Amino acid sequence: MKISVLSSGSKGNVTYLETLHHKFLLDAGRNYKYIENKLKELDVSPKDIEYILITHNHNDHISGLKTLVSKTNATVIMPEKMFYEIEDLKDYPNIIICEDKITLDAVEIISIHSSHDAPDSRNYIVKEDGKSLAYITDTGYVNNKYFELLYNLDMYLFESNHDIELLQHGPYPAWLKKRVLSDKGHLSNKLASFYLSRLVGKKTKKIILIHLSETNNLESIALETINNKFLDSGIKFSNIECAKQEERTDLVEI
Repeated sequence: MKISVLSSGSKGNVTYLETLHHKFLLDAGRNYKYIENKLKELDVSPKDIEYILITHNHNDHISGLKTLVSKTNATVIMPEKMFYEIEDLKDYPNIIICEDKITLDAVEIISIHSSHDAPDSRNYIVKEDGKSLAYITDTGYVNNKYFELLYNLDMYLFESNHDIELLQHGPYPAWLKKRVLSDKGHLSNKLASFYLSRLVGKKTKKIILIHLSETNNLESIALETINNKFLDSGIKFSNIECAKQEERTDLVEI
């Protein structure tokens, strides 16, 4: 598997995933031109994209979807309830409904429920040829019933949205602070670090922290929080980076 986060944050989220036989996007929250330019840096054309996995219907995850499918005819993968909430897909024929898991040739895609203020929001685990990736974003918590599925994967794309102190003392109105901190909001650095300390294993090769708030977080704080948690937990793992809003990550191969 090869992975590059093309954009991550409140302005839009999109990640490129390449398996042995297929090319995917995880979410499509930037405009077509942005996605096209970032894929071009990887020597990939948008027309090469065969599948698009969608986590939920908020604009920062689907703003580029309508144009993408019109130009590429890529197949969109999502649960049924979410499909009915996205008007742009109402008459689009290339849809795969995934409630629990599907298999595309040798690629297994496992859909798990996230906890967000969007209809039937999901996160995903992708497996192929003994390699595994978790895409965990836009959720107020991770249900412990999924810990076994999420344990000891090769790579984690994991939300670390905000520092609690920065959020509480920041410029957001009270109602928005309450939303972000709620069980249907976003993972804080502290929560992300706790979950990852329970999930990483001997197989784990890479962690990319995603969906960092530009207002309520700093890369240095997110990295310090997780590194301190790992140190306290006796975990020796340092291959961690933060995804950015306007820059893609390097193409990581696992």
